Formats: sequence, C-alpha cells, structure tokens
Amino acid sequence: MTLRSRIFPVLFVLGLAAGWSTLPAGGASYPDPVEGDFVLHDFRFASGETLPALKLHYRTIGHPVRDAQGVTRNAVLVLHGTTGAGSNFISDTFAGRLFGPGQLLDAARYFIVLPDGIGHGQSSKPSDGLHMRFPRYTYDDMVTAQYRLLTEGLKVNHLFLVMGTSMGGMHTWVWGERYPGFMDGLVPLASVPTQIAGRNRVMRRMAMDAIKSDPEWRHGEYQAQPRQGLTGALNILLMMTSSPLQWQKTAPTRDQADAFLAEQIQRRLAANDANDMLYAFDASREYDPSKELEKIAAPVLAINSADDQVNPPELGLMEKLMPRVRKGRYVLIPISDETRGHGTHSLPAVWGSHLEAFLKELKK
Repeated sequence: MTLRSRIFPVLFVLGLAAGWSTLPAGGASYPDPVEGDFVLHDFRFASGETLPALKLHYRTIGHPVRDAQGVTRNAVLVLHGTTGAGSNFISDTFAGRLFGPGQLLDAARYFIVLPDGIGHGQSSKPSDGLHMRFPRYTYDDMVTAQYRLLTEGLKVNHLFLVMGTSMGGMHTWVWGERYPGFMDGLVPLASVPTQIAGRNRVMRRMAMDAIKSDPEWRHGEYQAQPRQGLTGALNILLMMTSSPLQWQKTAPTRDQADAFLAEQIQRRLAANDANDMLYAFDASREYDPSKELEKIAAPVLAINSADDQVNPPELGLMEKLMPRVRKGRYVLIPISDETRGHGTHSLPAVWGSHLEAFLKELKK
C-alpha cells in the first residue's frame, strides 16, 4: 500500500468517463437483500443507561468468504445518514450502480451489510414506546452496536471496507479510530472528522428546539405528531441537504418553488417521528474524531462535494485535518449538473471513479 496523506481539489468528476464503465446508466440487477434482526441484551450506553433488549435491524446482500485462517475477507459495511435507514441504499442510483454483476462491490464477490442504526429504521428507537425515556444514544453507542452486530450476530471478524454517507460517514471515522485493525479501507462520504460546531451545530440545535418548543410535543408524550415543531425541524433538515443549483432547475418559478416545498414537507411529515428526529440530531453531540486521527491505520478515501451545505469546503477543515491521517486521501467534487448538494454522497455515478481507484490500491 502506497497511499499517503494527500488532498485533491478534484477537477474531474464524472465516473462514466476515463474508461470507467462499471456503472451502466440504468443500474444493474443484484440479489435481493436478506433482512434480519439481532438483539443485544442488557445493552449499556455511554451515558450509563441500559436497555434490556436493543434490536438492530439489518440487510445483507451476498455471502461472507473466509480465508484459511478463518478471517472474513469480503465483508463491506455501508452506513446510512441521519433519520435514514439501510433501505436507503436499495435503489437504482446506489445499489444498482455498485452491487450488480461486474460492478465495484459486486454482491457475487462481496458480503454487503446494511444496518439500521440505533434510533433509526426498524431498529430500537424512541417511537417504539419509551419516547423520551429511551437512552440518549451517541455515535459511539451506534458504532459499538454495529460492531457487535457484525462480530456476534453475523460472525464477521474483519471488514474489507467501511463506507458511510453523512452520519454514516462520521461513523466511518469513528470506526477507523475505535477498531483500527478491523478493516482494510475506509470511505467516509459527506463528512468531516471534527466536532460539529458553527452553522452545522446551530442548524441541528434549531431543529431540536423547534420540536421541543411546540406545546403539542408534551415532553415527548404526544398522541399525535407535534406538527408545528416537526415541520420546523424538517424545514431545517431540508435546507441542510439542499442544492441551490438543482432546486433552481426543479423550481424555476415562484409557484413551482412553493409547490416543491409543500410536497417535500407533506411527504416528510408522513415519514418522520418527532422524538426519533430529536434523538437522531442529538446523537451527534459528542462526536469529535479530530482528537485521535493518528490512530487510524487503514487507508482512507474521504469524499465531499463543493455544494454541500452541511460541510461547506470554504471552512478549510479537511485541509487542516487530513494531513494527520497517515494513509488519507481527500477528494472534493466540484459543483456540476450531476452533484446534488449534501445528497451527492449517495450518487456513485459522480464519485465512483475515485472509489474504483481506491479499491484497486487496497487490493495490491
């Protein structure tokens, strides 16, 4: 491995160019995911709180392969973003671009694990019934549970790759520090390995305050969703993940913009719970990998996009932090017709060429 700590202001973005043909335009078929639940009994959180039974839901695609020493060599962990779930990756634009025959993470060769994080998807979460009595989990708790799912539940004792989007990207940094010998490579997307501060923290706090300041929230014991507070939180989340270029193309007139906002909020209100969202935003409060970046032993490919409103490149954070990562490479995707702001993290068609080069180096 010859990866050194490098920073690339990338001028070339389209993965369909430069002879990279692993992603057919319409996506490719891949095996149906196998779903399951793993229960961790008497799980202890960093806060000291416990749950008698913590359920982690997961999806797997493919089968694990072990070498002569019994080490799992082909497992790939893919981690979702805030308020998301592993099911987010089961799409033509992600799985259809990565997991199909001949693609970069072909499920015939790799064992792909897509967990729902604590508080998300079909894993244990506040809306199951505990409401605000649910333990106040952190990203460290989420990574601990993921590790135990792999090692105890799925009997995976090594990972070829950890990759994640947004919150999942932040989890990827935590994985690299907490379990430095457990993986061959790390690919955090749309994230920065430092404490969440500045506008990022302010937006998260605004979303949490919007929920808690709604009288209908009732300290988490509402019978119906606190619509005003939840709408306020969703408005913040919508702006955090916005793409000015794409929104202008989608809604070039006043009336179209109004209709776009109404549709987005209506759809998201139906899909989100106020307490779950409150906990999901709060979980980032202790995140700060910047203290121990030197512990990361595996090669890292960090990818951000220039139109990311959550991690704006003008802050210069990655340029300061990446030199401390021994085998780190940073790619900044410039704004283009293909990028989607923060959501670029889920578009392998944009950044797949960089992943391809990284995987080739890992296999050397």
